[in-house]
Amino acid sequence: MGYARKVVVATHNEGKLGELRRILDGFLADEGQRIELVSAGQLGLSDPVETGTTFQENALIKAGQAARESGLPALADDSGLVVDVMGAAPGILSARWSGRHGDDQANLELLLNQLNDIPDEQRGGRFVCAAALVVPDVPGYAVRGRQVTRVGEMPGSIIRQARGDNGFGYDPIFVPLDQPRRASDQQPLTSAEMTSDEKNAISHRGKALAAIMPILIGWVLGDGHIRG
Repeated sequence: MGYARKVVVATHNEGKLGELRRILDGFLADEGQRIELVSAGQLGLSDPVETGTTFQENALIKAGQAARESGLPALADDSGLVVDVMGAAPGILSARWSGRHGDDQANLELLLNQLNDIPDEQRGGRFVCAAALVVPDVPGYAVRGRQVTRVGEMPGSIIRQARGDNGFGYDPIFVPLDQPRRASDQQPLTSAEMTSDEKNAISHRGKALAAIMPILIGWVLGDGHIRG
C-alpha cells in the first residue's frame, strides 16, 4: 500500500482542530490509509499573523505559511459570524471581537449587548468558512506550487441567551436555518445543542471542506485533476 502522505491542518485552536478532524475523517474514509493528517501544533509550526481582509485571504495566509515551513501540503480554514444588521460584522474579527483573541465568552457577550435592541426578525446572519489548500513546489505531488479556496455558508439567526454546551465560539447563540429532525418548531436547536454529526452535516466548515476535499485527493494522491 505504500506510505501515507502527510497533510498539515494549519490550526492551533483545539476546538477547531477537533471539529476539522471529525469532518475530514468522514471525507477521507476511503483514503484513510493514504493520507495522514497532522496539526501545525504537532509539527511546532509558527502561528501566522492574519493580515487579510477576507476569509479567503486569511485562510491562504495560514495554509501558505504551514506549507512553506513544513514542505507539506497544508489545509487551513478561516471562518466567522456575519450579522446582517451589523454590516457583515464581526466577520474576520469574530475570534477577537472583544479585543482578546480567542476569548469566546467575552466575544459572545459583547455581540449580545450590541444586538440587545434589535428585534428578533432582524437578527439574521450566517457563519462563513473559507477553506484553503496549498501544495508546496516540491517533488512528489501530482500538482506542485498551487493553491485553491472554497467557501461554505450556514445561514441562521442570533438568539438572546446562550443555549447548549457543545461547539465553541458563537455556537451557543446561533440557530441554524437547517435543523435536525429532533428539533421542534417551538424551540429550534442552537449549534451548541446539536451533536457533532448534526452540526457537521449542515455547517459552513463542512460545506467548504466538502468542496475542497476532491481537489486535495486529486492534487496530493491522484493525477492532479479536480474531482467532484
